[in-house]
Amino acid sequence: MNDTTWTDMGRLADAMKTAAEMQNRAEAARRSKKAEREQEEFEEKLMRAAASKAELEGLASRIKGNEAAVLRDQLVNLISAF
Repeated sequence: MNDTTWTDMGRLADAMKTAAEMQNRAEAARRSKKAEREQEEFEEKLMRAAASKAELEGLASRIKGNEAAVLRDQLVNLISAF
C-alpha cells in the first residue's frame, strides 16, 4: 500500500469516529430533553395533586363545620324544649 491509501484510511477512520461522537452527543441531548419533559410533567402532576388535596381538605372542613352547626342547633332546640 502507498502513503495515499493510509492517509485516506486515516481520514475515513477519523470521519467515522467524528460521526459516532456526533450521534452520541445527539442521543445524549435527546435523552436530556426527554428527562426535562418528564420532570416538568411530574412537577405538574404533583402541583395538581397538592391542589386536589387542598380542595378535599377544605371540603372536609366545611362538612365538619356543617355537622357541628347541625349538632349545635339540635342541642339548642333540645334545651329550648325544656
